[in-house]
Amino acid sequence: MTEPHELTATEASAKIDAGTLTAEALVESCIERIEAREHSVRAWKYIDVQAARTQAKALDRGPRQGILHGIPFGVKDIIDTATMPTGHGSPIYEGHRPTIDAPCVALSLQSGGVMMGKTVSTEFASRHPGATRNPHNPDYSPGGSSSGSGAAVADKMVPMAFGTQTGGSVIRPAAFCGCVGYKPTYGLFSAAGVKENTRSFDTLGLYGRSIEDVALFRSGVLAIDHEPLRDTSISDLRVAFCRTMFWDRASTATQNILETTAETLGKAGATISELTLEGPFEGYEELGRTVTGFEFPRALTFERTHHYELLSDDLKEKRFAQGLKVTFDEYEGALSQLASCRRWLADAFNEFDVILTPSAPDEAPKGLEYTGDPCFNIFATWTYTPGVTLPTNTGPNGLPIGVQLMGPHRQDIRLLEIAKAAYLTIAEG
Repeated sequence: MTEPHELTATEASAKIDAGTLTAEALVESCIERIEAREHSVRAWKYIDVQAARTQAKALDRGPRQGILHGIPFGVKDIIDTATMPTGHGSPIYEGHRPTIDAPCVALSLQSGGVMMGKTVSTEFASRHPGATRNPHNPDYSPGGSSSGSGAAVADKMVPMAFGTQTGGSVIRPAAFCGCVGYKPTYGLFSAAGVKENTRSFDTLGLYGRSIEDVALFRSGVLAIDHEPLRDTSISDLRVAFCRTMFWDRASTATQNILETTAETLGKAGATISELTLEGPFEGYEELGRTVTGFEFPRALTFERTHHYELLSDDLKEKRFAQGLKVTFDEYEGALSQLASCRRWLADAFNEFDVILTPSAPDEAPKGLEYTGDPCFNIFATWTYTPGVTLPTNTGPNGLPIGVQLMGPHRQDIRLLEIAKAAYLTIAEG
């Protein structure tokens, strides 16, 4: 018999609406799962069990509150919450209590979601890791910077969670941990109340265990009516297989999985073509590093000025030391060329519906010191296009390997509809 915590958000929502599941029973099941697994996974920075129980009971007593009625969710610990501490992955903010919820949290609560707690983030959503471990094997990284959110959803502690992505911080943990990660079009969700890393790239993202879950969550966060994703025929799709300029960083297993996925979609009727990134994409990785190098140290000026000794050596000796050398002219030039990349890609999308590309170079790396290479994620992030990763395969170590789909700018629902169809086709193939 399926335990409530094993249900996807969409399945749980349907059962709550039908009266066959209560919010209290779902929350209690998630609490039991957390208590059984947290010692190994370490996904949570803060949990308020009593508040979650109280909220669930109140929801059960009243009418349906909204789209997310009774569904538990986690909040990455760089996102402000008025009733829980927000630590930003740093000792500087230990016990820090914001005065209000970030809009994404407030909207989720208004929609009837139940906030379970704050999930572990790397330090200021950068690369210095937190305590979280991969739920499939605690000797391996969960990815970053949204480490706790990806691990908590994949390990069925909660059906949904918030992450953020500046480089690859939603897609990569989802790929490493084996759940669905959705990085929307840049600016779709409000970034208010989210600790700034690089304002030119910072994007709020969502985790779920199905494509339908992130679509449901998206509607709640946007406070819009929710409609089920429409069915899409694979035979009508034009798919661009993009190896990107980082293909040589992908493992043999990842390369084989991506090539097999393209072949499977092609056999199902999709038109498969190759997309080569050229023109303004030359030096693409360095362009983004220039922008983050300029913006990130400036976003943390207060912390650098007043609490330098509490910052990690990773931040002080790498990110700050290197970033502060970036000149304003270099920064402006990188922004201009990235804008050219976006225009180039918008024109290219006239020839296809979706891009297929790796979610990460390989399975999660062994050890907890390194959260993985975001090279395959920066394509969607820095071009401001929506991306979603699908947990389709495992690698030689038995850890998840995902595939990533990207859609045109502001065509997020269409991307999710395609992803739903592609996921079913890959599973059947």
